Amino acid sequence: MEEPESNRIGYAWLADHFAVVTLPYWRESRALAKGVRRLVEKDGRQIEYLPAARDLGNNLFAHLEFALKWEGLHLELLRKVLPRMDAEQVADFVRSKPTGRYARVIWWLFESFSQVTLEIPALEVGNYVDLLDEDVYVPGPVRKAKRQRINVNLLGTLDFSPMVRWKGLGAWNESEMQKRCEEIVGEYPPEIFARAVRYLYAKESKSSHEIERETPDQKRAEAFIGLLQQAWHRSFLKKDALVELHRAIVDPRYSDPGWRSERMDGDKQVYVGETLAPGVERVHYAAPKPADLDELMSGFLEMAKQITARRVRTPGGLKVLPAPVPTLISAAVISFAFDFLHPFSDGNGRIHRFLLHHVLARNGFGPEGIILPVSAVILNRPREYDQALESVSKPLMELVEYTMDDRQRMTVTNDTADFYRYIDCTELTRITIDFIRETIETELPAELRYLASYDDVRLRMREVVELPDRIADLFVKLCRQNGGSLSKNKRSLEEFAPLTDGEIEALERLVREGLGIKGGTV
Repeated sequence: MEEPESNRIGYAWLADHFAVVTLPYWRESRALAKGVRRLVEKDGRQIEYLPAARDLGNNLFAHLEFALKWEGLHLELLRKVLPRMDAEQVADFVRSKPTGRYARVIWWLFESFSQVTLEIPALEVGNYVDLLDEDVYVPGPVRKAKRQRINVNLLGTLDFSPMVRWKGLGAWNESEMQKRCEEIVGEYPPEIFARAVRYLYAKESKSSHEIERETPDQKRAEAFIGLLQQAWHRSFLKKDALVELHRAIVDPRYSDPGWRSERMDGDKQVYVGETLAPGVERVHYAAPKPADLDELMSGFLEMAKQITARRVRTPGGLKVLPAPVPTLISAAVISFAFDFLHPFSDGNGRIHRFLLHHVLARNGFGPEGIILPVSAVILNRPREYDQALESVSKPLMELVEYTMDDRQRMTVTNDTADFYRYIDCTELTRITIDFIRETIETELPAELRYLASYDDVRLRMREVVELPDRIADLFVKLCRQNGGSLSKNKRSLEEFAPLTDGEIEALERLVREGLGIKGGTV
């Protein structure tokens, strides 16, 4: 479809006027040369074409007010544009409508971003207005800006605050999902649940490493499981705890003493890529420059503290204060924001998924001690997971300028810090909710059924032959992997040499019947 003749208005006009570059924004407005209003939606973005009468010409403040009213809060652009505006002109505009919502927002943002105080007296009366439109955006806890009487309801701060839009999340009900999780677990006796908890921790550890195509040694695998088990009872949303987590899951020779910017080679740029041929690297994502990392991580930790449940000590004991943001949203935002900041040289992907579980646990989602095998679902849907990551990484990489030396060391040559401050996590949150929904509805009950059925299978196998536990476990595992029967190669293993063909066939039949496996292959 040919694009109609039109003029950019709102944020798009401001970007042109001030010649600033930002990540693509979710909404754009244009005034048509001719024609009637229409809305075009593509790839999660909206372009609204308005009648010619809505053209705002070169009136800077008209574009600014229009953008805030109709296009939402584009913090990255405002951070770059507002400090370049004339302070007295901004003050005159605010004085012309001192109680107007958008004038007050411009006033507060200008002073916050430019660190220049306008010669305007503080408002003494009037209602407080919200910074974020809570019908459009997921809000965070409110902090009061008394001078302009604004409810600052960002998920984080002006230095770091991912954004999530309600409309892009689809239909979901967190309380129903949590209730369903508790119902599924409640269907099994305590002894099965206790075993399931241990099993699910091990499965999550294995799946999370498989996503990274890594096989850790036994010591590091056990360390990761041990940390997963602590996710319910301690806070990992602190620098020292994250560093401890990082050092436990990566080879000590490649671990960091703190953030990667604190290494001896702390000016080393980190990126995610793949080697296409010797000396030929395809870069998928470049992390923040080391010089920008400390500030961004401080903002990340402040945001994480704000949007998760808090534990406070009272005379009656430890009390958990309700989280100000829905748990599934805060889990997605925190885990993916960490991944995009990439504060360590290695292990960021595993910690990203660990934090997903940690926020669910910290906010009390599901029965005490349970962990949802989300990574197993991600392994089954890798393309969707990658596409969600690319909703941020692909447009970002179109803006990052870099060089690569002959040792495949990257140097980012332009200013990129602002690209990471206000990442739109809408699609990332949507896919996280969908993964967790599938985990609860499919993966979790399947694993619990498997454990319950396994006990019955093992009992019946003893009626055929009394196998040592290790060999019996191996038999079931190999049968399950091969559709209900041992392959010819596996039959020749020394563990099964003492068994007759009849015993093997009887055991295979019990495994198929007990675990609900149809057929059987060789």
